[in-house]
Amino acid sequence: MRSYDMVVVGSGPAGQKAAVQAAKLSKRVAIIEKATQLGGTSLNTGTLPSKTLKDTIEYIHGLGRRGLHQLGAELISRLTLPDLMTRKDLVIKTEVAVITDQLQRNGIEVIQGTAGFVDPHTLSVMRSDGHVDHVHASTIILATGSRPRRPAEIPFDDLIVCDSDSFLRTTKNPAGIIVIGGGIIGTEYASMLAAFGIRVILIDRRTQLLRFLDQEIAQALDSQMQQNGVVMRLGQDQLNISMNEAGHPVVQLQDGDIVTADMVLYAMGRVGNTEALNLPAIGLITDQQGQLAVNARYQTAVPHIYATGDVIGFPALAATAMEQGRLAACHAFHVSEGHDIKVIPYGIYSIPEVSMVGKTEEELAATAIPHATGRAFFREMARGHISGDLHGLLKVIFHRETHALLGVHIIGPGATELIHIGQSVLTYGGTVEYFIHNVFNYPTMAECYRTAALDGLNRLHHHSPSR
Repeated sequence: MRSYDMVVVGSGPAGQKAAVQAAKLSKRVAIIEKATQLGGTSLNTGTLPSKTLKDTIEYIHGLGRRGLHQLGAELISRLTLPDLMTRKDLVIKTEVAVITDQLQRNGIEVIQGTAGFVDPHTLSVMRSDGHVDHVHASTIILATGSRPRRPAEIPFDDLIVCDSDSFLRTTKNPAGIIVIGGGIIGTEYASMLAAFGIRVILIDRRTQLLRFLDQEIAQALDSQMQQNGVVMRLGQDQLNISMNEAGHPVVQLQDGDIVTADMVLYAMGRVGNTEALNLPAIGLITDQQGQLAVNARYQTAVPHIYATGDVIGFPALAATAMEQGRLAACHAFHVSEGHDIKVIPYGIYSIPEVSMVGKTEEELAATAIPHATGRAFFREMARGHISGDLHGLLKVIFHRETHALLGVHIIGPGATELIHIGQSVLTYGGTVEYFIHNVFNYPTMAECYRTAALDGLNRLHHHSPSR
């Protein structure tokens, strides 16, 4: 039996960063990965492939915004959805090579197989050839990730009726698609497919998209998605999915309506990958979503066993998973970290992009915190006219009395990059005046921060209503 200081189960973002951090501390580390390819869901079926698809579609869609409507329309008419998928395969191949090299350079052993607990310090590893190995570790980090929820009543065939994993492998080129689920994944796919010219019907039992967003931004996203051709059927539950004689999926809605298209993408939730771990052997249990409970240091009820990433649930972001893995490894080996993850930027890779950090207006109103807002519209920026990005909005929220920055909310191309300026100021307790007292490159969309700050302070001083 081989022994290690740390064994990490799963090679996604959380597992990678945990393993590398431990290796940097001169610990003997191994990663157990059940898939034949490193990277986990994030690299192979989730974050990177979907964002690569979005980037390709947005490039084509952006031609129209730049006055090249005919060229954009011609490209869309010549390209199929499978054509767009080819670029993601190249990105995945490149990133797998990067991760493999990083693990090798840090002396991290990779064990391919499915891990399950024998006792709190011992894992069995079932290899693809049926052989079983055993490994012992002082510390174990579970970073097994999640997978799409696949209810038994949904007739998945992974060609016409897909989840968010199998959709990326489809060979279909649909003219129309029904997206079931208005969460982050459903919203991202619905918006990007509509931008590519596919007829999209988005169905969700909730009455509004992405309720955690600042409502002004959520409403702007809803409006722009509809302008791009997404048909919203919110407040509706799907009662049944069947196939008609032509082989097309038919969805019956709660209000009695029936909708049909060429494909269905089912994106209603995810579940943790924990069933193979034999958790009862060590006294751990999961919730109904297969997720594990942890404390503030990512320890499970068994102190030397940590869990990070999607397997612990919200916020289930690749970016936060990376930091959770790193912090868990630091805590396991008694390395002091002077911070907790308190200021988290959220990125939604829809078309248009949405990103936020800090509090929403609704959260501040609910807690009676006096606040003011300032806005900058992309159409006010020279860079907005250069790029044709005229429908974006950057909104800053700050304390009415101290002017401390409380939140930043952005919708528009590049939102997930722009948000980090606001994140830095928010993290270090800065005021909205920071954006006024500093120079931004011209022409850039980052100038929105200065414009929004001036707008907010001017309206605060003159007590004028929000525009």
